[in-house]
Formats: sequence, structure tokens, C-alpha cells
Amino acid sequence: MAREVYERAEIIPLLAEAFRELGYDGATMSRITERTGLGKGSLYHFFPGGKEEMAAAVLADIDAWFDEHIFKPLRDAEPGVAIEGMWKAVDTYFDSGRRVCLVGAFALDETRDRFAMAVKNYFVRWIDALSECLGRLGQPRVMAREVAEDAVAGIQGAIVLSRSLGQPGIFRRAVARMACRTSAGR
Repeated sequence: MAREVYERAEIIPLLAEAFRELGYDGATMSRITERTGLGKGSLYHFFPGGKEEMAAAVLADIDAWFDEHIFKPLRDAEPGVAIEGMWKAVDTYFDSGRRVCLVGAFALDETRDRFAMAVKNYFVRWIDALSECLGRLGQPRVMAREVAEDAVAGIQGAIVLSRSLGQPGIFRRAVARMACRTSAGR
């Protein structure tokens, strides 16, 4: 039986989990309705553009979460506090490495061309915000950029390795090492 939903915003997290589990190509409308408990009519009511509009809405929702919890604090808050908060938010959001980075997953499959700008902007904004924050901590610009790139790449790699081996401790240890490196400029 289909679940009744009253707000579009309630559907987006359900869609995100369906895309995380199935990938974009594997997320057929039938499988999306099965995973979300929503009827096709409800889905098309809120997303007349179909699966592509659903994925775009999920990416926009992820971007908004990261903007609020990571990018904005990195840009505006005291640098040490912002960086420490970023690592806590990363651990929470990615469930200590048990949760797939949907943006990263979209960057790796055939979906990348369809959502290239959203994926690129997500990573560029993260690297830029962290790099600028590290610069405010006193790291030279080039070094701050390298550390920021390494941190974002390290997060993505730690998710993949942790999930592949079924060992969340790998993610936590990698995040702890990266957190030490990003706070080295203090």
C-alpha cells in the first residue's frame, strides 16, 4: 500500500536513500516506488520531470545541507571551530563511513554527465571553503589548497574503502588523521 505524503520535502530523503541503494540507473520508477512506499502518481505529482527531476532535487537537498552544516561555517565561523565542526558533520552525515556519498556516486557512473555541474559545484565549494578557512588559520595559500583537496579526496576514499571492506573503523581513523592534518595550521 502506498504511503500518503503531504509535502515534497518529505519525499526527498526517501528518494536519496533509493538512489544511494540502487544508483541512478538502477533506480527505475518501479524500484523507487517500492523503496519509498509512494505511488507513481504521487511521485509524478511532486516531480513531473520524473527520475531526473527527483535526482536533481536530491542533489539540491544535499547541497543545501552541506552549505548549512559545512560550507557556511567554514566561510564564516572561527576557523578552528569551523574545521572541528566540519569533521563532526562529516562523520554524522556519512554515518561513520557506512553511508554512500551520493554526489560522489553520481560522479562515477553514467549519471556524471547529466549532473556534472551539480557534482562539480559540490566538490569545488567544499574545497574552496576549507582552503579559505585553512588560510585564515595561517596556512600558505598553496598549502591550504592542497590540504583541502587531500581532505575532500580522503573523505571520499575513506567512504569507499570502509564500505568495501565493511569496516567503519577505517573511515573513523582516516577522518581522525585528516582532522589532525587540517588543524596543524593552528
